[in-house]
Amino acid sequence: MDRTAQLTAHPAEPAVAYDPAAPASSLHLRAVRVLEGNWTGTSTVPSRGLYPHQWSWDSAFIAVGLRHISPLRAQTELETLLDAQWADGRVPHIVFSPSVPLDAYFPSPDFWRSPTAGRAAGAPRTVQTSGIVQPPVHALAAWLVHRADPGLSRARGFLARVHPRLAAWHRYLLHRRDLGGGGLASVVHPWEQGMDNSPCWDAPLSRITPAPARSFRRADLDHGSPEDRPTDLDYGRYVRLATDYRDRGYTDGSVEFAVEDPAFNALLIASEHALARIAHELGATGTARHARAERLTTALIERLWDPAQGMFFCRDVRSGELIFERSVSGLIPLLLPGLPRDLTATLVRTLCGPHFGLGGATRLVPSYDLLGEAFDPHRYWRGPAWFNTSWLVERGLRVHGERERADALREAVLRTADATGFAEYVDPYTGEACGALGFGWTAALTLDLLHDPHGHGVSHGDGVSPTDIGTFDQHSKHVKGVKGGDLG
Repeated sequence: MDRTAQLTAHPAEPAVAYDPAAPASSLHLRAVRVLEGNWTGTSTVPSRGLYPHQWSWDSAFIAVGLRHISPLRAQTELETLLDAQWADGRVPHIVFSPSVPLDAYFPSPDFWRSPTAGRAAGAPRTVQTSGIVQPPVHALAAWLVHRADPGLSRARGFLARVHPRLAAWHRYLLHRRDLGGGGLASVVHPWEQGMDNSPCWDAPLSRITPAPARSFRRADLDHGSPEDRPTDLDYGRYVRLATDYRDRGYTDGSVEFAVEDPAFNALLIASEHALARIAHELGATGTARHARAERLTTALIERLWDPAQGMFFCRDVRSGELIFERSVSGLIPLLLPGLPRDLTATLVRTLCGPHFGLGGATRLVPSYDLLGEAFDPHRYWRGPAWFNTSWLVERGLRVHGERERADALREAVLRTADATGFAEYVDPYTGEACGALGFGWTAALTLDLLHDPHGHGVSHGDGVSPTDIGTFDQHSKHVKGVKGGDLG
């Protein structure tokens, strides 16, 4: 039996959840084939051409989808990534494959020089990585992967092995990256937040002197139109920031670019709740983790919420000011169960209003304000809709009881993924495919929505609905008030 057949045949595994014996649809089969085509033997690349290595948050989203067809491979996906963790706790945003030519992707391993430049920070010696990070979705993914097949997970000691690594990852973010002093984690490069050339970065990036164009070669333009990619000026600034960070030995002290981002911190909070569940599964209480998640939710609201604009914004740590650019990042805190009801209602109005147009002008959630001066429906994160952010918003709508809107967004994600050949991202108005096709997280999250359409999951005797992302802590207290709110 070939590998694709093995994945679609749903072999008998103990306590497999999510109705694995259900007949596979053609969309299911095509999504499985994408993941099989992108599988390297130990991890899944986002795409064979443009992104030929392992990416951090991509692998977390991919594991969320893989759990439905092979919980073992989903566990392996996360374990491979965490094997490349640095001693200081950071999980690097790229784990490089030694079989891929250096000129296939830039910045390549010889740019990052992780074994030497990252020695003081504890970079691994046996694998090459980048020196920056990506959003902390990993504990959330690990918990969902565990719940897909608890028997297999316990037999392999999956949670016992990943828990200390995930705890170290969170410690790094909460201690080394609290650059603003307000309790939230900061990103020190636009690539860390994952939305690489969002207009949110324009103001803080304007302070950065770009690296000379002749000092690097952009491999991304071999796979996409320049009109759809970041500009050469932006790329020069990305390279300068990364070079300076590398030359400081990847230390997180005085940095030129430091931004508190709502999506990055919302995912950290969701993963703190998940890490509490993991701790409880391993015999601890998890109480401290839940309390920390509540404190982070309070800090998120106090530092990044603007009631007049009706959404969350990034904060430039250097200037201390909010960056008033409306990005999908400011909607992703919908994922959190502890938001006040009035704040949640306001966020939903913003999502469905003229700036994002969901349910009206747009099919999926655009990455940037439809009315913003920098809006471009095709240029990377300056307007196009992405499947991972739409998935996060869909799950968040369900957390807060917005079932009809969530159902409509789910159907739009599935239709668009199907029609575009699992595109990397799409025009938010027309659904036209942009970027790479056969994209890993698009296929994986399609599988997740097919297998778990309503976010209910399967009860395993403990009253937990594992895929209802907002219910990690059934005893979580809601944050009261918006500005200066306390925990009730």
